[in-house]
Amino acid sequence: MKIGLYFGSFNPIHTGHCIIANHMATNTDLQQVWLVVSPQNPFKPSAGLLNEYHRLHLVQKAIDGVECLKASDIEFHLPRPSYTIDTLTYLAEKFPQHEFAVVMGSDGLQNLHKWKNANTLMAEVEFYVYPRPGFIINTDLPARIHQVQAPMLDISATVIRQQIKNRKDIRFLVPEPVREEIEKNGYYR
Repeated sequence: MKIGLYFGSFNPIHTGHCIIANHMATNTDLQQVWLVVSPQNPFKPSAGLLNEYHRLHLVQKAIDGVECLKASDIEFHLPRPSYTIDTLTYLAEKFPQHEFAVVMGSDGLQNLHKWKNANTLMAEVEFYVYPRPGFIINTDLPARIHQVQAPMLDISATVIRQQIKNRKDIRFLVPEPVREEIEKNGYYR
């Protein structure tokens, strides 16, 4: 099976994440997309992150019942911070029957050369890249890049967290089960 790995803090997961993941799973040759909850992104500060198990639970709530999407805690069991190359190596050993690719936005593609073992990643992994406002998809990189014309949404988890803190409505920014869980547990207050 060909699986797309969509890495993220998902702090919290929002409608944009869900739309992109589903679009990749239903409009490319990827058979599934795993939303990989990253406990600690090496490029982002960990302060302000909701507990990783709570974030994983929110991802599970968001995609419940969608067969082509799966929430993954694989990076919870690996050294931190999380590096894509290490996760891919581990997954290749654990699931040799699957082929893994990376799903990412054009904004993240701009930093690909800074990733751990970037040259190895670009030589060995396929990248499914969707457009993000203000970032072109750089096809000059020595990588197998599939440009996917997914819906371009400018939804920010940072803005959502600020909305929650200010007690503003987030009803259409996150899936309803996620909103209910955030409110019930007082997340991001």
